[in-house]
Amino acid sequence: MPKSSGSFRKDWARPFFFYGNNWLSLLGGAITTASAMVLIGFWVVSVFGRGGSSNPYLGIIFDLILPAIFVLGLVLILAGILIRRSFLAVTDQIPSFFPEVSLHDAVFRHAITFVVAATFINFVIVGTACYRGVAYMDTVSFCGATCHVMTPEFTAYHVSPHAGVACTDCHVTPGPAGYLHAKLNGTVQLLMVLAQNYPRPIMADNKVPAASATCLNCHNPSRFTGDKVNIQTSYGGDEKNSKTSSLTVLHVGGRNSFGQLSGIHGAHMGKIEYVATDSTNQTIPWVGKTNANGSVTEFTTGAKVPVSGQKRQMDCIDCHNRAAHSFDTPEAALDKAMALGRPSVSLPFVHKEGLALIKTKYESREVAAARITSELITFYRSQYPAVWNNERPQIEQAAKTLVAIYGTNVFPAMNVTWGTHPNNIGHNNSPGCFRCHDGNHNATGGASITNDCSACHNLVITDEPHPKLLTDLGIE
Repeated sequence: MPKSSGSFRKDWARPFFFYGNNWLSLLGGAITTASAMVLIGFWVVSVFGRGGSSNPYLGIIFDLILPAIFVLGLVLILAGILIRRSFLAVTDQIPSFFPEVSLHDAVFRHAITFVVAATFINFVIVGTACYRGVAYMDTVSFCGATCHVMTPEFTAYHVSPHAGVACTDCHVTPGPAGYLHAKLNGTVQLLMVLAQNYPRPIMADNKVPAASATCLNCHNPSRFTGDKVNIQTSYGGDEKNSKTSSLTVLHVGGRNSFGQLSGIHGAHMGKIEYVATDSTNQTIPWVGKTNANGSVTEFTTGAKVPVSGQKRQMDCIDCHNRAAHSFDTPEAALDKAMALGRPSVSLPFVHKEGLALIKTKYESREVAAARITSELITFYRSQYPAVWNNERPQIEQAAKTLVAIYGTNVFPAMNVTWGTHPNNIGHNNSPGCFRCHDGNHNATGGASITNDCSACHNLVITDEPHPKLLTDLGIE
């Protein structure tokens, strides 16, 4: 009499459970079950929850790691079955009749108990590891310190006004599209690092999300700021490190309480597009401004606009491009340090010698630290022995400051040196504002993008020693 389908399935399961009753297969079953439970829990939260976590690296865990663990468990189950079957075949212990699958069987009950206990333990371990992994991937140390190629950006981040803001808040656009882009881009970057095929230096290359999706979560560009006073202190290359000061009034502007636009921010509100011929947007031959009536005024430098040139809408980060990863010029870095008293202005020629030392090209940051220190000490020992004897602590402190300035801005291993990453705020050390406001961007009707200095700022004091205005204000 033929067997029923139920009896057939039951008989088919007997050898599977018989051979599978070994520690390797049981462990594999526990791993597979635990990872499946975590995956199902994540899917349920994603579908019925409130969008789940915004962490852009969740896919690494739930789309790659957990499925891999699930498959590993299945492989262990199969491996355990094959190993036990092979062993029993060699030792001629394969039974002619496989035991019935029943809870009355003590061996079967023990196996079920092992799988349940191991599944619970693995569930706790895998679930906790996933939670902690997601939390860690949201940290700055994961983005900056884990990947050694990001050392320049990670170092600059800690001395920027945005230190403390999570990397993902600025570099990942909220929503599914931003999540997908970040995951794909991160995977490509990971492969490049593993293959040692990453660019040196690493440039932004227009990959930073639009400010409307990131910066504007905290900042309001239309807020009326009015004028802002900027005081800059500089030191000369003479023996006394002569100090001079400059005072600039920046017309930041914005939208006032009457809705009127003014200043730098006000002039750049609305729709302004541009075409750049390089990946860092330093060369801009075409600008288009949309007027109130919907027409567009085009400004060109006279050169033919590349047909393949991509029009980009001007954004906050086109000017504030180094908001969280700003690198100084050697002059600015040393001037700021000396204004704080280190190096001390009492050391003769410390500005001239210090500037020469930090601008020298070195093989590595370690070599730079050793040579900057030794050569500064050698200079004072040989040229100013009295100063060396009387002000040795200040000279050693000056050397430490110079090493710190170099170490914050120059990274030979990544080909990052002075000026590698231009800052588009201003126009003294890189084109910056002059990318468009150079007087050479003209429209067909004769209008030009203004290059009138007073439109953006007034130079009240320019490199004056002991200016009376600052003395009257009690600043000097």
